Amino acid sequence: MINKAEIQFLDGPQSRWKELKFTIQTMTQLIHGFRALHFVGPCITIFGSARFKEDHPYYALTRKAAAAFAQLGFTILTGGGPGLMEAANRGARDVGGRSVGCNIQLPVEQQPNPYLDKWVYMKQFFLRKVLLVKYSFAFVVMPGGYGTMDEYFEALTLIQTHKIKDFPIIIFGKAYHQELIAYIAQMKKDGTIGENDNRLFLVTDDIGEAVALIREKSIKAYGLKPKNKVRPFKWLFEQA
Repeated sequence: MINKAEIQFLDGPQSRWKELKFTIQTMTQLIHGFRALHFVGPCITIFGSARFKEDHPYYALTRKAAAAFAQLGFTILTGGGPGLMEAANRGARDVGGRSVGCNIQLPVEQQPNPYLDKWVYMKQFFLRKVLLVKYSFAFVVMPGGYGTMDEYFEALTLIQTHKIKDFPIIIFGKAYHQELIAYIAQMKKDGTIGENDNRLFLVTDDIGEAVALIREKSIKAYGLKPKNKVRPFKWLFEQA
């Protein structure tokens, strides 16, 4: 029998000053991000790998898809880096759409790609994800790695738990994501997700199908309309 009285709990390094400093820095970064992105308008956030180059088919697919979404009137929002993020921002630029990035400061610093109309730097991944979610009316998942999966499941969890609205999530690349979809099916079979949770996203390779879903579940569902040309009052000195 275990004697609970013999347990000695461990103590760790704690500094209330460091916690206060981190809290203030976090608040400052968030305000900086809100000021930078407040007027970007309704966005579609596109997640995808930084490692696919310009000559890769996924780059071409992402560029073409982003152009189609930009033509609907959305701002294309990405992590602002290279690879498929660059392809998405480039696609928006191709058709005269608005292209925005929320970049991350890394030990080997990730430079903003050259197809951004504006961008903002964040020091923490969790703050970057707040901004990528906050302004978006749809999420598009292109092939990617750990970061892409992290961002995808973050958005999916927020929708599943009703922390954000039921925005469309679209996964491109049926072949690339087949094991992921099989794993989600296994979660449904084992009861670790709800019976209808696999209906929270669309898997497709058809840009037209994605556009139709966004028209229905973003533009129509939330009453999005062409932007008023009147310049807004910047009471927090936001950046237009």
